[in-house]
Amino acid sequence: MQIERAQRLRVLPPYLFKEIDRLREEVRARGVDIIDLGVGDPDLPSPAPVVQAGQKGMADGANHRYPSYAGLMEFRRAVAEWYKRRFGVQLDPASQVIGLLGSKEGVAHFPLAFVDPGDVVLYTSPGYPVYRTSAIFAGGEPYPLDLKAENGFFPDLEAVPEEVARRAKILFFNYPNNPTSAEAPEGGFERVVDFALKHGIIVCHDAAYTEMTFDGYRAPSFLQTPGALECGVELHSLSKTFQMTGWRVGMAVGRAEIVQGLLDIKSNIDSGIFQAVQLAAVAALAMDEEEIKRTHDVYRRRRQVCAAGLEKLGLQVWPSRATFYVWARVPDGLTSTDWASRLLQEAGVVVTPGNGFGSAGEGWFRIALSLPEARLAEAVGRMEKLKF
Repeated sequence: MQIERAQRLRVLPPYLFKEIDRLREEVRARGVDIIDLGVGDPDLPSPAPVVQAGQKGMADGANHRYPSYAGLMEFRRAVAEWYKRRFGVQLDPASQVIGLLGSKEGVAHFPLAFVDPGDVVLYTSPGYPVYRTSAIFAGGEPYPLDLKAENGFFPDLEAVPEEVARRAKILFFNYPNNPTSAEAPEGGFERVVDFALKHGIIVCHDAAYTEMTFDGYRAPSFLQTPGALECGVELHSLSKTFQMTGWRVGMAVGRAEIVQGLLDIKSNIDSGIFQAVQLAAVAALAMDEEEIKRTHDVYRRRRQVCAAGLEKLGLQVWPSRATFYVWARVPDGLTSTDWASRLLQEAGVVVTPGNGFGSAGEGWFRIALSLPEARLAEAVGRMEKLKF
């Protein structure tokens, strides 16, 4: 009996980070000491108050049953209070906040609530691969908005053809940006709101990195922008802010009708977030901002070490005050894939080729600052020995 996968899977390339994992293990099997700077997974532990709250919640049998689809009201209130305190955005926890099993899950399910076959989904490229995947799974037509260095890696919305804009249902975008580490320029969010309201497009802003900033920069929420709560939602995650990638907890907030549409999809697919994890998230959201900044200062120092090393090798590094990524040009004469493959095969260093985030990422590569400074310096030293 022949088994054929659905067309939606046959049209997809292998998931970027799954493929990187496979290649890394092939090289590791040869006995190579791998320095893995590929996946953005913080190596620092979750904060002690978060772990303690999770342990306490785990021990309480009341949390062992099915959770609420939307999330505990205690968690949703904590999210609303955090948004008010951090961004000055007023949210109704009952209708404008729901829990997510991490922001990836929210991205993956979001188009299912709003996209019909033939609808266009706009997404930034280079960008998180799931933006495109989620559009395809919903039967939509993904349309990339190329991010270019000369535009500060922010989309040129005026370049979107009128016919495409007319058919567009959703716009995915993400600042501070993954993979480029770019910040949203002044007036950028306002341009997005104007574009969305003009064409009747739902905006989904992936805000996973707003708290990973340094050198005095404080990233805004898209929802702070006048008109944003009329056209959009924001997906946020505790993964990077609080080193909680494995806990799988995040939130969708914004216009009630949009948030509730996503909830209708989720209630037919998953059964909510384990309540002990939600209580840990409540503890995280109550943490002092200065304590969070002290943790993220680790990534600032790592970035300085890595960026300085790459620039010494003659590689261009995109200047940044956000995320825990370094976005750099590949050496002249090489493609992103060639460079990443050579680093892995000849130096035992894993980086992510820029074209893995979309064709507009060609010519660049991404480093995740998820290892101590000494290992980052060693990785740069191995690059130097390649004599490119």
